[in-house]
Amino acid sequence: MTDAASVSGRLVRPVDRSRDHVLGPDGADLTLVEYGSYACPYCRAANEEVARLRDRFGDRLRYVFRQRPITGSELARRAADVAERAPDDETFWRAHIELMSRSHDLTDDDVAAVMSDAGLARSGDAIERGRARVDADIDSAQRSGVRMTPTFFINGRRYDGAWDDVALAEALLGSLGHRVHSAAIEFARWAPATGVLLLLMSALAIVVVNSPLAGAFERAWQTPFGFALGPHGFRMPLLQWINDGLLTLFFLVVGLEIKREFTVGRLATRRAAAFPAAAALGGMVVPALLYYAIIPGGALAHGWGVPMPTDTAFAVALIVMLGRRVPVELRIFLTAAAIVDDLGSIVVVALFYSGKLVPEFLLAAAALVAALVLLNRSGVYRAMPYALLGCALWYCVHAGGLHATLAGVVIAMVVPTRPPPNLRALHAQAEMILTSEVARGREVLRHGPSAPALQALDAIHDRLESPAQRTLRAIEPWSSFVVLPLFALANAGVVVAADVFQREGSLALAIALGLCVGKPVGVLGGCALASWSGVAVKPGAYSWRQLAGAGALAGIGFTMSLFIAGQAFADPTDFAVAKLAVFAASIASALLGVALLWRPGPTVAEEVPETLAGTALHEG
Repeated sequence: MTDAASVSGRLVRPVDRSRDHVLGPDGADLTLVEYGSYACPYCRAANEEVARLRDRFGDRLRYVFRQRPITGSELARRAADVAERAPDDETFWRAHIELMSRSHDLTDDDVAAVMSDAGLARSGDAIERGRARVDADIDSAQRSGVRMTPTFFINGRRYDGAWDDVALAEALLGSLGHRVHSAAIEFARWAPATGVLLLLMSALAIVVVNSPLAGAFERAWQTPFGFALGPHGFRMPLLQWINDGLLTLFFLVVGLEIKREFTVGRLATRRAAAFPAAAALGGMVVPALLYYAIIPGGALAHGWGVPMPTDTAFAVALIVMLGRRVPVELRIFLTAAAIVDDLGSIVVVALFYSGKLVPEFLLAAAALVAALVLLNRSGVYRAMPYALLGCALWYCVHAGGLHATLAGVVIAMVVPTRPPPNLRALHAQAEMILTSEVARGREVLRHGPSAPALQALDAIHDRLESPAQRTLRAIEPWSSFVVLPLFALANAGVVVAADVFQREGSLALAIALGLCVGKPVGVLGGCALASWSGVAVKPGAYSWRQLAGAGALAGIGFTMSLFIAGQAFADPTDFAVAKLAVFAASIASALLGVALLWRPGPTVAEEVPETLAGTALHEG
């Protein structure tokens, strides 16, 4: 629950005067809820900003304070308990203001003095009432995804901006810029957002291709773009810039996610990686074998890679939308399996779906990779050298006959990580810098922080993240909300005609069976084999039926399936049949997966079939 609330940014417990401390009328236009701690210096500073806001907005603002004592601080918890002993709101707010402003840092003497001055009861009932109210606030903070103090919610939505009164006032007033920013952040936080956007762009492409605008639409994608330097130049159609150029960003993100999962993520240990890896391998091999069984030879046999991939965005979006029907552990399993599946798809594209190789450019690409590795080993953490060499690598890979998007994966592997930062030391340094700047008084108010201070703060900020983490955070939204939707718009359009499947019925059947049947059978079979052999253990949090449902969702091929189909089939008719087959099979896989997962699983694993009886022995 906490993770979902943290992602959604919503206030779980509504404001209620019977259990909340409220300043301002119930009919106020604006509601500001703060989760804070009396022992938190940042809450004490923010308290002054809140006072300014209340003076500015008057009866338009309703302010609510909820307790979230600093974890592990006995003083913070005791101060919260004492304040909540207040028999009425007037007494509470008097104690609240004293606790927030009595001294620079809260002390035991401050708590004792406030308890005496406010006349707070020491009876057992008052103590129990205070503890109960603090516990209730802490629970609501956890359920609302609060992880630090102070945390503000404006009209039920978490506010993640600056804490000064100007920034808070802008957010409260809901300026156009703030509303657009909040809406964009909220949409990006919504797990199914990428899948929904891909679906909309695909539908738009199909509608346009089957309309009178089809001719102009197709010509637009074939418009050449490029640059020229004297007699030399480089030009490609817009469609190729998307499929070979922009899609490199998608492969860069995939590479960084693979690197993260295999170093510090869910696949960092052999035991953690074995079960999803077995599922992914089975889910790639069985669809390819089914395809070959139907089309063992000829030009169409080259499309065996089309039913192998899983579209992570759609699969994870559906499993998230099923909510509590699906255990969190199953979502983690599917995500990890999709990461391994992505790695397999990259290898397949590199080995089997590249063009005629040009040794000169491949040697140049190898030299550039060596230079990138040297930068990594030399501890170069600036992005610019990697970006420049990465662009050169992309061109050499493209000219060398390999698919240019593979450059993104190579760059991801060499973008450096580094040891985690010493947060305590960085915090002390930042505090020292800000304290010295505040001491400059009026000069800071007129001119802002000094250049050396800003440079030092930039260095601290830069040290908080490794270059790999920072690159992933910066590029992932562009990949999800620009690159993939553009890819879908450019590639998903297909003329819907009654005789399409009659022309290449075996191709459609091979792709459809590979995705709809091969994927779930392969995933389930790989898991059963790994569990039976003792290589991995199936978690008891989800059943074999639910695992089969995840396997069915893995049959949603879409993005990577379309990508491989574009490389495998040069004939437009074959490509059109492949696209329709991928669409139909992905829809069928989604429906089958949802049907299998709709009924929540039991608390313990279901009985397994006799053919999997040996597997149950390994589940304990």
